[in-house]
Amino acid sequence: MSPTAVIITVLGYIAVLFVVAGLSGRKAGNAAFFTGNRRTPWYMAWFAMIGAAMSGVTFISVPGSVAADAFSYMQMVAGFTVGQLIVAFVLIPTFYRLRVVSLYEYLDSRFGVVSHRTGAWFFFLSKMLRAALSVYVVCAVLQLLVFDRYGLPFWLNAAATTALVWLYTQRGGVKSLIWTDTLQTASLIASLVLSIGFIMRDLGLSVSATAHAVAASPMSRIFFFDDPASGYYFWKMFAAGIVLLVAMTGLDQDMMQRNLSCATLRGSQKNIVLTALSQIAVILLFLVLGVLLYLFAERNGVELPAKSDQVFSRIAVEGGLPPIVGILFVVGLVSCTYSAAGSAMTALTTSFTVDILDAPRRYDDRRLTRIRRRVHVAMAGGMALLILAFGYLADDSVINLVFKIAGYTYGPILGMFLFGLFSGMRIRDRWMPAVAIAAPLLSAALQYVARTIWEYQIGFELLIYNAAFTIIGMLLLKRNEK
Repeated sequence: MSPTAVIITVLGYIAVLFVVAGLSGRKAGNAAFFTGNRRTPWYMAWFAMIGAAMSGVTFISVPGSVAADAFSYMQMVAGFTVGQLIVAFVLIPTFYRLRVVSLYEYLDSRFGVVSHRTGAWFFFLSKMLRAALSVYVVCAVLQLLVFDRYGLPFWLNAAATTALVWLYTQRGGVKSLIWTDTLQTASLIASLVLSIGFIMRDLGLSVSATAHAVAASPMSRIFFFDDPASGYYFWKMFAAGIVLLVAMTGLDQDMMQRNLSCATLRGSQKNIVLTALSQIAVILLFLVLGVLLYLFAERNGVELPAKSDQVFSRIAVEGGLPPIVGILFVVGLVSCTYSAAGSAMTALTTSFTVDILDAPRRYDDRRLTRIRRRVHVAMAGGMALLILAFGYLADDSVINLVFKIAGYTYGPILGMFLFGLFSGMRIRDRWMPAVAIAAPLLSAALQYVARTIWEYQIGFELLIYNAAFTIIGMLLLKRNEK
């Protein structure tokens, strides 16, 4: 696939994206930007959420990870499903009852303004890192396929990508995101299914033969019950999936702003349950695609790249498949990443404006609009700088790196919400930042001790320990009155 073909494909998708964003974002004020005016039909939110839950990280990393991790990711997906039910029937009713714009307003009403801002800052840090990692994946692929071939630097790549994301989100916010996420979901599923179909045809496999070949591969092993010390042990990954979903979706302004845009509580709950079921099918297809990619490479003598994150791109674009497979790869990758980055930028703008600056309560609507737009520009600039940093520092499988970051930064948020929802205690609010900083440090120390002294690998379940340290710290801050 030539660099020109990649450029035409990317620009074609972006043109469609801008048309959709422009039409859906007309006459969008601050309420539409922050909450979509709470008028989104549940079925639209559901279809949009399928793609929103996937990012360029999923598109790139999950297929390539099967060589090392097999289908162990499905153990975590099982936990995701339980976590979605917790979000639907525990968190969503609370947020609808309080009519919050930002999730972290709950912490203000429950504990105080310092806890509110502590939660918002931890979300800000975590989401900015995750969003930058997601966009970095696309930038790395585009650098390989286009920018390097024209001798263009990586910083230009990062700047152009974030500028385009900023442009299509700067008007409509959440109102536009529902429609652009719908476009993303359709593009993602079409790219995934058609890529599998073309690779099956090249390998000469029918649907039943493909199922047999995948099942016979050692890469398709799902369950790992044999070694509790392993990072792949079922119960560790299952439990981690539950808390990761609750933290990274239920307590994430980015993901929840779509759910909270539904007109009714019942509609939002329907959306979340259907999203959970759809997520199982889509991720399973990504893993099947991964096995087929490695079978294709083995049969055709394709040299695999050193990083598993590059397997899909290498085979789709340079593996000898029909050009349409490369086009589908680029469309799927760009669609899910631009939408994920756009929603993250919108959520960061919302949280910073509402939680940290407290602008809606301090200023009139006209001044609020000016502040919101300036914050939006700042978020784009910060994301571009982080993408540049990851370009020099990222050396791990990106999906693992994302979950490692989440384990440290979402732990205090999860602990604060659990303490607030399941206890009636009040705390000395001014000390909450100290607890929130100490919990990740203690979690890192525990992870090091477990690995070096006990030879026990703490994997994705690190988030559980992190939240537990936060809850213990909050118990120490307990006040007598309720």
